[in-house]
Amino acid sequence: MAVISTLDELHDHYGVVGEASLIKEIDSLSPAYRKIVEASSFCTLATCGPEGLDCSPRGDEGCVVRIQDNKTLLLPDRRGNNRIDSLRNIVRDPRVALMFMVPGWNNVLRINGKAVLSVDPALLLSFERETHQPRSVVVVTIESVYFQCARAIMRAGLWNPDSQISQGDLPSAGMIMQEIKSSFDGRSYDAEWPARAAKSMW
Repeated sequence: MAVISTLDELHDHYGVVGEASLIKEIDSLSPAYRKIVEASSFCTLATCGPEGLDCSPRGDEGCVVRIQDNKTLLLPDRRGNNRIDSLRNIVRDPRVALMFMVPGWNNVLRINGKAVLSVDPALLLSFERETHQPRSVVVVTIESVYFQCARAIMRAGLWNPDSQISQGDLPSAGMIMQEIKSSFDGRSYDAEWPARAAKSMW
C-alpha cells in the first residue's frame, strides 16, 4: 500500500490550492455568512480531548446558535443523553469546530474557534423553552469561517427526497442496544421513546 507520510508528499500529490478556496476563509461573520448561520437549525460540534475526538449533532427551533456578535456564537446545551462528551473536552481543550447545514442548500458552513462553558444564570434564562433552561451554554469565539464546496452533498443526494429511507429500513435505537446487550428490552424502549422525547425536548 502506498502511503503519504509527509506534508511535502501531500502537497506535491494535491498541487496548488485555487484562489476561491482561499479567499472564502475569513476570521469573523460577514453579512453573507451571518445569513447562513441564521438559516441553520442544525450543526455538528466537533471537540477534542485526552480520550480522543468527539462530534455531536446539535439542533434547535429556529437558529441552532445565537449570534452575539460577528466573533461570538452562543450554543445552548439542550437536554440529551447526559454523556457530556463534548463538554468534558471543551473544559480541557477549548478548540472546537462547527459545521452548519441548511436543508436544500448544497454547501455547508464551517466555523473553527475556541469555546468556554457558561452557566451564567441570566444567560441560561435567556434560552429558556417551555420552562426548561439549558444546563450550560457553549460560548464560541470565532477564529475562521468558510463555506465548504457543494460536491459532497451533491454526490450524496442528501436533500433529494428520493434518497430518504422509509421508517423501519434501519435498526431502531432499541434494536441496536438489544443487539449489544441481549437482556436489554429494546421493544419497550422503542415503544416508550416518542412520549419520553416529547416530554423532555428542552
